[in-house]
Amino acid sequence: MAFKIIWSRQAHDDLRDIVSFIAANNRPVAESFGFRLMAKVDLLAQFPQIGRVVPEEQDENIREVILPPYRIIYRVLPENHVVAIARVWHGARGEPEIPSRLEY
Repeated sequence: MAFKIIWSRQAHDDLRDIVSFIAANNRPVAESFGFRLMAKVDLLAQFPQIGRVVPEEQDENIREVILPPYRIIYRVLPENHVVAIARVWHGARGEPEIPSRLEY
């Protein structure tokens, strides 16, 4: 059974800000990046455990996949068959804040 993908408000804002920033210099690259990121996230519906455990969190259900230089951080909610995208974070920015309770 496929997992449902949901995005936190913060992750949605992160993605919008990243794509807008890239688009200011190169709109086609921004569009391509957005599509590649969404394709990476779509894989999580079938393979929610594909990402590694986020090292800063040490929680089996908080994972990340990388689309260089960005970290797509998500929480697996196996009992609900949900993958909740928590943040889309530039790797050079250090550790992101991952709220214990996500707002959707």
